[in-house]
Amino acid sequence: MKINKSALAAFATVCSARAFSINSPRNGQKVIATAFPKSSFLISSSTRNNRNNSVHSISTSTALPMVFDKIFSSLGGSGGGYSNKIDYSAIPYPVPELASVAMEGNVPEEMERNGKVYKLATFAGGCFWGLELAYQRVPGVEYTAVGYTQGGEQEPTYGEVCAGATGHTEAVIVLYDPKECSYETLLDTFLGRVDPLTVNGQGNDRGRQYRTGVYYHSKEQEEIAKARFELEQKKYTTTKIASECLQAMPFWPAEKYHQQYLEKGGRFNSPQSAAKGCNDTIRCYG
Repeated sequence: MKINKSALAAFATVCSARAFSINSPRNGQKVIATAFPKSSFLISSSTRNNRNNSVHSISTSTALPMVFDKIFSSLGGSGGGYSNKIDYSAIPYPVPELASVAMEGNVPEEMERNGKVYKLATFAGGCFWGLELAYQRVPGVEYTAVGYTQGGEQEPTYGEVCAGATGHTEAVIVLYDPKECSYETLLDTFLGRVDPLTVNGQGNDRGRQYRTGVYYHSKEQEEIAKARFELEQKKYTTTKIASECLQAMPFWPAEKYHQQYLEKGGRFNSPQSAAKGCNDTIRCYG
């Protein structure tokens, strides 16, 4: 099998990232984000984005490097033949906004809507259905979305991710009010549901697309998450925690039917409560 050497070189490329803010005249919303520079696989932001006239102001803060792992196409696969592209515009907020940011190669730290500023956080805990419902129930969490992160392919679909073609993991992104909910509380929720020692999976779900992780969006989140992982590691003297603790990469929302799946009824048309503070047992598949 002939392997494309340029794809291998791109696969090994390490890029630095910078933080900036976007003010979008189109919808009056503001996004504070981390930008990943130009590559073969992600769209980079310039000072002014001609598609939506968004103004980007660049600061000097540096994020962790990003390694692009899109190599599937060089091995003979198209990376896009499993299902149709997702129509993000047909899915309620915050999916269209998250997809727009991802298409520019950015990772948002904050998003503003109706005059209220929300922080963002991303977590992967196996199948994203149950983890999303757990976060929906957390007071101070205003919006959630399920999707795919930590991979190099743009606009991945469920079929592609499940086939292992993109390097993504199933994840939940959370928009929360920091005045009502701390990042530490979100970590509590994650560690309350995840077995951090399990490699590439949770429960009955196995595969790299089900690997677990905490993916921080800011320097503050990074410091808190790493300190918490160090504390958790002390509980396990003979086994290393398998959950990742890494800089978040662009988050691609999943298909509409996956969003708030268990609240809507799941596989068995039996809706589960997303009420704040609810502690009913979560049935992971509905």
